[in-house]
Amino acid sequence: MESAMLINITYARVQYSPNINFIQTMSTFRFQQFSVLQKNSGMKICTDAVLFGAMAPVKQRDRVLDIGAGTGVLTLMAAQLGAAKVTAVELTQEAYQEANINVNNSPWAERLEVVHQDIQSFALAADQQYDLIISNPPFFENHLKTVDTLRNTARHADQLPFADLIGVAGSLLAPQGLFYLLLPAHAVTKFCAQASASGFYLLNQIDFRGYAHNEAKVSALTFSRIVAVRQIRLLTIYESHNVYSSDSAAYLADFLLRFARDQPKRLS
Repeated sequence: MESAMLINITYARVQYSPNINFIQTMSTFRFQQFSVLQKNSGMKICTDAVLFGAMAPVKQRDRVLDIGAGTGVLTLMAAQLGAAKVTAVELTQEAYQEANINVNNSPWAERLEVVHQDIQSFALAADQQYDLIISNPPFFENHLKTVDTLRNTARHADQLPFADLIGVAGSLLAPQGLFYLLLPAHAVTKFCAQASASGFYLLNQIDFRGYAHNEAKVSALTFSRIVAVRQIRLLTIYESHNVYSSDSAAYLADFLLRFARDQPKRLS
């Protein structure tokens, strides 16, 4: 039985995506090949983030940068997908500490680095560029905040405005690299306009909806500096309650425990 039953609760990202089921609320989330401690971090693991990580356009031997890494779940997923080196940059002390534990307990610790710093300062001192930049960034702008400072930092764009995120990507992305991020649907148009003005072209947009009767509430976006025909598609996460669609199951099969009995484990 999978240790992470899907539970509908009001937490973290439900404000922009009411159809998203949170995978787990316990302090440790267990995947097939690694575990994620998430007791103190402002953002907990949820279905959209895991699906986003599973779909990341990671190529073998890629150098990957994870901006706003949180617990490090995207960093770990990128490593499992074959990245040669992943650098995770996290602002909050609590998430940094948990990400460091998660990375060091993983099968790929020698390939992973966790940095406790704001990404703007990190970019100023960086001496290399990356083949892939991934981010599940703060998304609320000019919204009311809660009394939970960690959740505010994780969810509100005060510390990382879109313009700063795009500027960092512009300086740290290799010429042929990809910039991959997850945004709520209401922010996509604004972000794409700012990215386009900075020389980034949207290559791929995958809109996530919970069920077939839902509207898409979140999108996985892939940008490049190279002009190409934009591809847009819609992905339905669930076929029915707690039953993944064939599309989402294909991406999640190598990660979630519920699929482990159907295939052998593979270490990258």
